[in-house]
Amino acid sequence: MPTDERLAVDLLARTEYGRVAASLRAMPFLAGARHIVVDGRLLLRMHRGHGYPRACVGHVVAYGSDNLNRARPGCVEGRWSVVGGRWSVETVGKCAAVEPTAAELELFGPAPRSVDGGVPFDPVYLRVTPQFVTVDRQGATLKRPDATCEATRSDGGDLERPPVTVVDR
Repeated sequence: MPTDERLAVDLLARTEYGRVAASLRAMPFLAGARHIVVDGRLLLRMHRGHGYPRACVGHVVAYGSDNLNRARPGCVEGRWSVVGGRWSVETVGKCAAVEPTAAELELFGPAPRSVDGGVPFDPVYLRVTPQFVTVDRQGATLKRPDATCEATRSDGGDLERPPVTVVDR
């Protein structure tokens, strides 16, 4: 059985978008972001506009993603399968501005050309190092991956993650 931390990372890797939550001038906000998972940390791509990234950098933020409006069953290489149900993952951690590597930029894929009805997209990249992870499974069960679905890094080493406190509902 995977740890909930590993399950959370595997589930986040199945989605491309989520929502970052923070506060701006003491008011809470949610903003959509594209994400990838690299070395157990979330790397986000957001539009620089609206001041959201500025409110996130150097602060603790929450980030969540889910399959609440669609499910992707079956084995994903190196991942446990979630069968028959919905799930959501929420992470809380410190946010920092980063310059992504060429490999990370490739994982993100092409950026949108514009946002908000024609404003040119101005990307900013943020790394969230999770301190707390919550996995909420609603009627979902886990299925062990087959022998071809072993969890390893692309260089063949073991997957390493920073220490995380996990809360499973």
